[in-house]
Amino acid sequence: MARVKDKVAIITGAGGGLGRAQARLLAKEGAKVVVTDIDEAGGKKVAEEVRRDGGEAIFIKHDVTSESDWNDVIQKTLAKFGKLDILVNNAGVLIRKKIEDISLEEWRWVMRVNVDGVFLGTKYAIGAMKKSGGGSIINISSIAGIVGTAGTSVYNASKAAVRLFTKVAALECSKAGYDYNIRVNSVHPGLVLTSMVDSEIKEEATNTGQKYEAVKKIREDWHPIGRLGEPEDIAYGVLYLASDESKFATGAELVIDGGLTAR
Repeated sequence: MARVKDKVAIITGAGGGLGRAQARLLAKEGAKVVVTDIDEAGGKKVAEEVRRDGGEAIFIKHDVTSESDWNDVIQKTLAKFGKLDILVNNAGVLIRKKIEDISLEEWRWVMRVNVDGVFLGTKYAIGAMKKSGGGSIINISSIAGIVGTAGTSVYNASKAAVRLFTKVAALECSKAGYDYNIRVNSVHPGLVLTSMVDSEIKEEATNTGQKYEAVKKIREDWHPIGRLGEPEDIAYGVLYLASDESKFATGAELVIDGGLTAR
């Protein structure tokens, strides 16, 4: 229970779903955790859960599209804990619409959260990590950044951008680049049963007149392993990339998708 002992981690979008599981697991394994989210109630609840379980955590309200918010989060993290070792760019949003039905503003909103947020987080984390000798940046992409799925064009485009941006950042931060001793990797989950996916299943069931369980079963069958993912499945991948166990991994894509992209 000490795989990231005494490391300091910022996790965005940690007020629920994947981020909550990541925050709780990293704290359990010894990290000091900064929980950030635009959802103040959800974020505070997760930080309280970490502290209740004996971990150390603070919450900072955070809009990942805001450069001033990023500066604030980094400064408060350094003031509280003195350094930054791990950043998990986890915050993300999804719109499911046909291309011809997506408005330009909807397109830009998804790109602001999913791409601008990752860019700003990486930029500011590099500045902080350079001062303390290095670190690990983990960008949550998706299998949608690797393969196409109908009806999620803007989400796919944003997650593909995260995938390639991660590789460029990894090169810049490596010895072959500017020698910052910072590793940068991406994680590509399949469908994970979070509140976002649950709402999506409910919406499709309502729109098509099918039962919830029937729609869920279709999605489970997409995965050769026979089920949807659980938030902890992704959190363990993040823990590996956050720890020194992955010291030879940078610019990598960690696919955790129950075999979906193996078809």
